[in-house]
Amino acid sequence: MATQTLPEAVRPRAKTYFGDVAPAHDWHHVQRVAALAETLAEEHDANDRILFAAVWLHDIGRGHEDRGEIDDHAEWGAREAKYILAEFDVSESEIEAIQHCIRAHRFSNDVEPETTEAKLLSDADNLDALGAVGIARNFCFSGELGQTLHDPDLPIETDDTTSGATAMNHFHKKILRLPDRMYTDAGCRMAEERGTFVEDFIERFEREVTGEA
Repeated sequence: MATQTLPEAVRPRAKTYFGDVAPAHDWHHVQRVAALAETLAEEHDANDRILFAAVWLHDIGRGHEDRGEIDDHAEWGAREAKYILAEFDVSESEIEAIQHCIRAHRFSNDVEPETTEAKLLSDADNLDALGAVGIARNFCFSGELGQTLHDPDLPIETDDTTSGATAMNHFHKKILRLPDRMYTDAGCRMAEERGTFVEDFIERFEREVTGEA
């Protein structure tokens, strides 16, 4: 019987943290990020052992944050990952590299990805917030927060929230900024195409809510 790689061993352990995570950040999201990371890594020289262990672990704190139990799922996840990785044959330097990837993946924190693996994870995670999937996830997440789809009395110019008080404002506050936050060439190309899809959707949505289309 072949020996499991580190990512293969970590994957089922990571999955146990997603039993009650809402759809916008559930295990299917993690699987999509893994597929995106695999695509991006084809053009970049990365350590797959580090990259994919980090991919499977990057959102293990998401459920705790969504329930208001912690403030930062990336920081919590990085600390928790150390305990998980201690169950396997992983060096201290590898653990630190994986922790850095997890800390750096979050859009709203101040940790810049410094390694190829961290950049690939960040790009893959952000790409899942763009395109058709990203549109679907945005509306899912807004529903989880109890936000309205669109409020004509709250245009983006007067919305002083950090991430947008409505689903549509969230597109402008965060989603449309993602293509400028890509770190890899492959990520930039994919983000440009997916970002254009989101822009086209927003234009159509805004025509429809005014009765023009």
